[in-house]
Amino acid sequence: MNPASFIAAVRSVLTYLVVSLYVLVVGPIGLLVAIPFKMKGTLYELGHFGVGLALGMAGIRYTVTGREHIPAGQAVVFCSNHESNVDPPVLFQALHRRLHILFKAELTKLPILGKVMLAGDFVSVERERREASMVSVDRAAESIRSGNSFLIFPEGTRSRTLELLPFKKGGFIMAIKAGAPIVPVAISGGRDAMRKGSWFVRPVLCRIRIGEPLETAGMSVDDRDRVIEIVRARIEHLLTT
Repeated sequence: MNPASFIAAVRSVLTYLVVSLYVLVVGPIGLLVAIPFKMKGTLYELGHFGVGLALGMAGIRYTVTGREHIPAGQAVVFCSNHESNVDPPVLFQALHRRLHILFKAELTKLPILGKVMLAGDFVSVERERREASMVSVDRAAESIRSGNSFLIFPEGTRSRTLELLPFKKGGFIMAIKAGAPIVPVAISGGRDAMRKGSWFVRPVLCRIRIGEPLETAGMSVDDRDRVIEIVRARIEHLLTT
């Protein structure tokens, strides 16, 4: 093992240990405060501290350009590409202080974190069950109408290449039903943080670019394919600029 890999291994072990202890100790405390007293803001503050701790220890840094494109004072749907495991925590930290996420239902099985996500009003989606997934989309649309911004990864999983995978439609239907602007986001640089087959987390600099929003007010679900085409093109453009 070369010196760089050894340092990455030690740093990764320390990061995993510290973050695991943080979740085990702080997670239950946050749930005890947030659920009975309806103070989900506590979970967000604890979550941002924990994510910041993890990113800092792992050496994951990020830059953001295009914040001026985020509509002020209204709920939006951030739509991002997905190339690495570090994308979700980086975007959670960078985009919005109370960012809600549309996520895979199987993640609810995670000890403590699964309960934290649900208590924070994240919305789980069972992609294999169409009726259940549409119920989740309706719930998320209602949450947006109440003022909550969401993050979606329409590819559904990480792309192993530089090409975007086909976009799933649920997140776009959610945005259209809520009449919320869709803000395209391109994130790059995280692919080298965790190389294929390795659990080491290597220091990287992620670059986040935010594009001009697409307004969906006045659109119907029948417009979803056109919306997907426009947003996909905007993300592809952001990735090449």
